[in-house]
Amino acid sequence: MYKIKVNEHIDLDVETGKTGSAINGKAANAVISKIDATNYHIIENYRSYNAEVVSFNKEEKTAVIKVNGNTYELKAKDQFDALLDQLGLSNLNANKISDIKAPMPGLVLKVLVNEGDEVKKGDNLFVLEAMKMENIIKAPADATVKSIKVKPTDKVEKGQLIILFK
Repeated sequence: MYKIKVNEHIDLDVETGKTGSAINGKAANAVISKIDATNYHIIENYRSYNAEVVSFNKEEKTAVIKVNGNTYELKAKDQFDALLDQLGLSNLNANKISDIKAPMPGLVLKVLVNEGDEVKKGDNLFVLEAMKMENIIKAPADATVKSIKVKPTDKVEKGQLIILFK
């Protein structure tokens, strides 16, 4: 059983089993044909749908799909996620970060955030050149930038403090 939230306001209960699938208790009898790595053709109740998987994150159980040109954001929870929610343990895996340190020695080329900026997990923070390669350092979790300890053209050593978060 999966609980799927579509665009933050539609809730679906999806069950899959040996006898088929059901959405909100109603049997789902769709024929799904894979066209390529991200595109599918679906026929359900004599209606045709073209679906594209725009993005998929298995660890976070999220996806963005386009169906006949309309975009949908999906967030899934399985029975284990529901149990963690019931026990009040669902936020234990949320990353709490207080700083970012240089992962390697190098030269700071660009700082892409400012003090006070709110960043989301995966947002670009700064560009570090190391061994003639540009490395974009990303935020490991949602946070607010408290202070930035470097500026472009600064040389940094591995482990040197770069950004502090609130």
